[in-house]
Amino acid sequence: MTPAPDLDDPAVDPFAVARVAAEAIAERTGVERHDVALVLGSGWGGAADLLGETVAEVRAAELPGFTAPAVVGHGGTVRSVRVGDTGRHALVLGARTHHYEGKGVRRVAHGVRVAAATGASTLVLTNGCGGLEPDWTAGSPVLISDHINLTGTSPLEGATFVDLTDLYSARLRALARQVDPTLAEGVYVQFPGPHYETPAEVQMAKRMGGHLVGMSTALEAIAARHAGLEVLGISLVTNQAAGISPVPLSHEEVLAAGAEAAPRISHLLADIVARI
Repeated sequence: MTPAPDLDDPAVDPFAVARVAAEAIAERTGVERHDVALVLGSGWGGAADLLGETVAEVRAAELPGFTAPAVVGHGGTVRSVRVGDTGRHALVLGARTHHYEGKGVRRVAHGVRVAAATGASTLVLTNGCGGLEPDWTAGSPVLISDHINLTGTSPLEGATFVDLTDLYSARLRALARQVDPTLAEGVYVQFPGPHYETPAEVQMAKRMGGHLVGMSTALEAIAARHAGLEVLGISLVTNQAAGISPVPLSHEEVLAAGAEAAPRISHLLADIVARI
């Protein structure tokens, strides 16, 4: 296996590091190519067990460019799963680096770039988030139709111009609604975090056209489009956002809502991936 270049070295091509990580995944899992990749956020971890047979599981921190997750409720592994009897393989990324961790936007984008380097053509991004619509109670899955990036940064470097008009695939959203016709959809707003949004910021997001607020996903989606992946985004509303919720927000609430919704949304996600 090729020695891994330093992802944090600005002179190093981040795609070169992704290719070396993909080589390591192929070597450690025995799977030469993956067809679809999933990033599992808060509440979504159980879906990996329903996708099919786990071929191999690797600690993410042992792979080039990955770091151990810093957030309670996020796994720390990369898993190769044989999807039912389709003959296809899914790469399940349980290790997500958030922008607020301060490790640099290359680390945030690394997982999706590795997914593309393993051969995946489709990426499913999931998250737990705050909902701005009063009817979206905790435990509601919502398809992402678009996003607003309020992080003040981009995973793209230099004069790299990428069209984001149809970033969140209409084809994949329609496929998801074949599984569950009741799925709502909305615009996801990524804030920098790690603090929760203020009620005024939530109202700003709503006036800008947002329906969901969180601290992940948008930067990964941009990197995925640049890498040539077709993107499906699904949020799990784990709480009503600040100022909409009558009670203070807490990470414990997010974890509890995710745990309660996990069986239903895991089956939903597994059924969607089986159709991709």
